[in-house]
Amino acid sequence: MYSVIGKTFTRTFRVLWALEEMGVAYTHVPVGPATDEARAENPTGKVPALRDGDALLTDSVAILSYLSDRHGALGFAAGTHDRARQDALLHRINEELDAALWMAVRHQRLLPEDKRVPAVVDTLMWEFDRAIARFDAELQGPFLQGDQMTVADILMVHCLNWATGAKFPVQGEKIRAYAREMRARPAFKRVMDLG
Repeated sequence: MYSVIGKTFTRTFRVLWALEEMGVAYTHVPVGPATDEARAENPTGKVPALRDGDALLTDSVAILSYLSDRHGALGFAAGTHDRARQDALLHRINEELDAALWMAVRHQRLLPEDKRVPAVVDTLMWEFDRAIARFDAELQGPFLQGDQMTVADILMVHCLNWATGAKFPVQGEKIRAYAREMRARPAFKRVMDLG
């Protein structure tokens, strides 16, 4: 059985949501990042981490890809054009949305005060908004790749949720409607209930 390390307010949410969608059993170790408890599971103190037997897997996007491949769910088969598009979406969401949000949070409150550049947040919001506009224009639905939900959808919706909490406006009727539908999924709600 998998052990998922990390609190749901972190990127751990992504991993838990994927496992819930797949109907795969797991245990949840709800610890915050950079805590002694997190370091007891993962020496870097980073979350999420996934224990699979003796193996420790890290990085939420890598874990999502691993779980998708291992269980043949939430993704396309390796070596197919659809899989290449899925991988491109994962990288694009990570680079254009997650990176902007993470950099903003760092400059707002995580970096030492003398290293913060609060003015950069406006630029990051601008970049985020441009990326969202492109995703909104491309979205045909109901999922990012049409009729099949993939791990890219989990990554996208998690970033959209993070944006709301970070006060990054999410423009685009299609992308907002898509996010509402995704948040209504039973698996998403089960992870929300883990708190």
